Amino acid sequence: MTNSQAVADEGALTRSLKSRHIQLIALGGTIGVGLFLGSAGAIHKAGPGLLLSYAIGGIAIFFIMRALGELLTYRPVAGSFASYAEEFVGPFAGFVTGWSYWFMWVVTAMAELTAIGIYVHFWLPDVPQWVPGLCALAILYGTNLLAVRIYGELEFWFALLKVITIVGLILAGLAVIFFKFGALGSTASFSNLWTHQGFMPFGPLGVLLTLQIVMFAYQGVELIGVTAGEAENPEVVLPRATNSIIFRILIFYIGALVIIMSLIPWDQLDPNMSPFVLMFDKMGIPGAANIINVVVITAAASSCNGGIFSTARMLYSLALNRQAPGAFGKLSPRHVPAAGVHVSVAVMLIGTILNYFVPKQVFTWVTSISLIGTLWTWIIILYSHSKYRHAVEQGRARAVSFRMPASPFANWAVIIFLLVVAAMFALDADTRVALYVAPFWFGLLGVGYYLGRRQP
Repeated sequence: MTNSQAVADEGALTRSLKSRHIQLIALGGTIGVGLFLGSAGAIHKAGPGLLLSYAIGGIAIFFIMRALGELLTYRPVAGSFASYAEEFVGPFAGFVTGWSYWFMWVVTAMAELTAIGIYVHFWLPDVPQWVPGLCALAILYGTNLLAVRIYGELEFWFALLKVITIVGLILAGLAVIFFKFGALGSTASFSNLWTHQGFMPFGPLGVLLTLQIVMFAYQGVELIGVTAGEAENPEVVLPRATNSIIFRILIFYIGALVIIMSLIPWDQLDPNMSPFVLMFDKMGIPGAANIINVVVITAAASSCNGGIFSTARMLYSLALNRQAPGAFGKLSPRHVPAAGVHVSVAVMLIGTILNYFVPKQVFTWVTSISLIGTLWTWIIILYSHSKYRHAVEQGRARAVSFRMPASPFANWAVIIFLLVVAAMFALDADTRVALYVAPFWFGLLGVGYYLGRRQP
């Protein structure tokens, strides 16, 4: 399919997102609550062994993104992985993938809104946790009703702020470690990674138990696929963005965590506080902790913003395929799928309700539940890619120059790994709730698909 055909397929969506927008939107969607807040609890479950979890997860993400990049080069459309699932696996797979991805980002946004409430407690401990999240959701709701080019610009600068913060943390940490600056200088050392009960104080099981939060932290990297329908020159921009994002995320995640646990021994970190805020607070830089807290709030809001963007586009794609109500396939005068924005934000309000009734459990619950949708999406990307390669061999699809290495072996190896991550939910009472929700969700989709097929 040619680029012009792809544009036609997308109706009135405008291709106004440039390369810098695409790269920073995907990066911004990934660098959020999983790193800035979720890493605190994960460190206490695995110690420095968490770095091994991120490395293993990063390898899986590399192959997932290369598979997605090859498919995007073949046909760059909004709602990409749902479209590929429908083309190469079947209509039901496309239906389940599209709605599961919508569900995943709606629940992820709830986690980001929860994190905003937790971060605000740094300044205002008496403010109810649900209030800041509700205020943030209202602002982001308005942002997503603007033209996509404006959204791209806002997300670019939000994501850039996160990148600058992490780079600043790494550079400042290296200065403390090597030149012994500040209050942490006397104890800061890379040896902190293995001298406090060893590199893996809880053994291999501790590493396995953190794979859930690690893979949650990586979710959002596939957001590049949702931007495909609004990207300028997608056949050039998308492969370039795919490669660069993989390596940037590995550097940011692993690099930042190496510095944090070298500056402050893992067993001295507060599991309920962002390690980024705590590190700058202990470094004794005046006002630094307040500035970093603003940054991590912005990070959570940015990731939530990407969630609203992606859910609206996925509903738009589903409506075009007659797998969602037709109203979701209509665009506003600003060329935005406004109906999808309205409905997605309305469902995200459930997060506010949960923060009112169960503020302590809500973060673990929603991160676990959202990861079910992510794991399904990643698995279907890999499976659709293997079916695409088979179609290429049979002459039913055109080959592209941007190819995933080690296929099909890597496809199946990563799929097995993702299934192991899903199975790990059963080992923790709080994450186990995802295994209760999953059958209900997929059963609901089965009923919805069956009823939809019966409609004339």
